[in-house]
Amino acid sequence: MSDPRVAKLGDLLVNYSLGLQPGQLLRIDAATVASPLVTEAYRYALRAGANARTRIDIEGLDVIAVAESSDEQLVFVSDVERYEVEQVDAVMTIWAERNTRSLSQADPERVSRRIASRRELTKRLWERIDAGEAKWVGTRFPTEAHAQDAEMSLADYEDFVYAACHVLEHEDPVAHWRAVSKELNARARELETFRELRIVGPDTDLRVNVEGRSWLAADGKLNMPDGEIFTSPVETETEGDIRFSFPAIFYGRAVEDVRLRFEGGRVVDAEAKTANDYLQSLLDMDEGSRILGEVAFGLNYEIDHFTRDILFDEKIGGTIHLALGSSFKKLGGENDSGLHWDMICDLRSDGEVYADGELVWKAGHFLHEPGLVAAAS
Repeated sequence: MSDPRVAKLGDLLVNYSLGLQPGQLLRIDAATVASPLVTEAYRYALRAGANARTRIDIEGLDVIAVAESSDEQLVFVSDVERYEVEQVDAVMTIWAERNTRSLSQADPERVSRRIASRRELTKRLWERIDAGEAKWVGTRFPTEAHAQDAEMSLADYEDFVYAACHVLEHEDPVAHWRAVSKELNARARELETFRELRIVGPDTDLRVNVEGRSWLAADGKLNMPDGEIFTSPVETETEGDIRFSFPAIFYGRAVEDVRLRFEGGRVVDAEAKTANDYLQSLLDMDEGSRILGEVAFGLNYEIDHFTRDILFDEKIGGTIHLALGSSFKKLGGENDSGLHWDMICDLRSDGEVYADGELVWKAGHFLHEPGLVAAAS
C-alpha cells in the first residue's frame, strides 16, 4: 500500500518548490531506494504539463569508482553531462542511501579529487539558477540507513521526515511554507542592515563580515524541509575561533569535534577528535576550501535533535552553521571551491550572537522581532 504522505510530498516539490510550468524539462536525480518518491514526483510533473526524465543511480557505483578508477577516470566529466546542465529547466535531487557510510574507508584524497571534478557542473547549474534560467530542490526519502543514523525506527523516522515537511494528512503544506517564507524574509531583510556578526559560545569567538551581502530566506524552494536564513560572508575578514559540537558529516563520513581558527578570512589551524586526515584533505582540496562560503541561522524549531543528516541538522532551531568552500554568487559571494561543507555550532544552551556590537541572539533565539533592533539603535 502506498504512503499518501509520499504523494503529498511529490506534489509539494513539483508545484511549490519548483513551480513547474507546461513544457519545462525536469530531471529527477535519485537512487533506486527512492523509487516511491521518484514515481510520485514524476506523476505530478506530468500533471503540471512538464517533461520529466529520471537519472537513477545504482547504489555502490561511487565506491567502485573511487577504488578502481584510473586517475583520468576518477575526474572524468562527460560532455553529455555538460550539455544537459545547459538544457534542464529544473533539477530535483532526492537523497536516499541504503548505506550512508559506504565511503568511510575510501582514500580521502581520491574522494576529494572526485568531488572537486564535479565543480564545473555544479557551478554552471548555480549560475543558471541565479540568472533565473533554472531551479533546483533537494529533499530526503527516508530509508533504514538514515533511520539508523538518526537512532530511530524506520516508522518513527518516516514520521519525523514527513512532519518536518508538513505533508501530514490534515496539513496544508503550501500554506505553511508561505507563512514561513513571510517570517524568514522579514528576518533576512533585517540582517542585511548589519556589517559584522560576532558568534560567541563554548570555545567559540568568531567574527564574520557580512557587509553588502544579501541574505536568503530558505522557505522550501531549495530544500524540503527548510527553515534557515543564510548569506556568504566577506571572504577576507573572518577572524577568530569556532568549535563545532556536532559531528561534521561529509559524504557519509563523520569528523568529530572540529575546531577551526581563522585569520584574514582563511582557516590557519584545524583539528578534529576523529578523522583528522579527512578534515585536512578536504581543507586542501583547492584554493577556496579554507574560506567560508556560508553563515546561517537554523530556525526550524520543529527539528530539535541531531540526525547525522545535514538537510535536517542545519535547520535545527537555535543553531548556527558555517560552510567551508563555495559561496553563493547571487548573495554577493566570490569564493570558488569544489567543497561546500556545512558544520553546525549548537548555541541553544550557551551561545550569543552580536550584530554590530548589539546582542541580538541568546540561547538559540533572536531577542526581538525583525526590525526592532535597527529601530531601537
